[in-house]
Amino acid sequence: MTEVRPWQPRIVRAAYTDSSLSVYQAYPREIAEPALRAGTFVTPFKRERMTWIKPSFLWMMYRSGWAEKPNQERILRIDIDRAGFEWALAHAALSHFQPGVHTDRDLWRADVAGSPVRVQWDPDRSVRLEPEPWRAIQVGLSGEAVERYVDRWIVHIADVTDLAHSTHAAVREGRLDDALRELPAERPYPLAEALRERVGADS
Repeated sequence: MTEVRPWQPRIVRAAYTDSSLSVYQAYPREIAEPALRAGTFVTPFKRERMTWIKPSFLWMMYRSGWAEKPNQERILRIDIDRAGFEWALAHAALSHFQPGVHTDRDLWRADVAGSPVRVQWDPDRSVRLEPEPWRAIQVGLSGEAVERYVDRWIVHIADVTDLAHSTHAAVREGRLDDALRELPAERPYPLAEALRERVGADS
């Protein structure tokens, strides 16, 4: 018998200002340090590969193992132009077929083939890295989207590896209130209805 999973709302949550939004990526030192010096991604970063940006700090901690997994030892916060982020969503295709967003699988496959951006929804994470009852967005950029990201959208890059380590230490020591106080102030991001429908987000 197929397991019926509880509905999990898809919510775009992020730390953002009137003009920019923060996303996170994890890299080895060889990519992170040149990017920090240049203020954008440069060699050996490879533009021809899909690059995934994540507005959820704790999902990035889950993915990188608190910056302890190989080749994910440096956590970067990249502040990007909100108009760029919304361009990405407007040109995105969902990584998986979703009834209600797509009328049939053939149209979904055509959408994926013609889009430079992928959107994936995975359970967001608590400070203990346990699944939250809502899903967080991850945005994969390729082709034109990577070019725009690197050359136009990036406003600022900061190394937040120390924040990852200090938050992890607080969690290990049972100081959850301290850990929570350190977290970026993420909140629901306002999406136009057309963007919300495009990526299958809930209001």
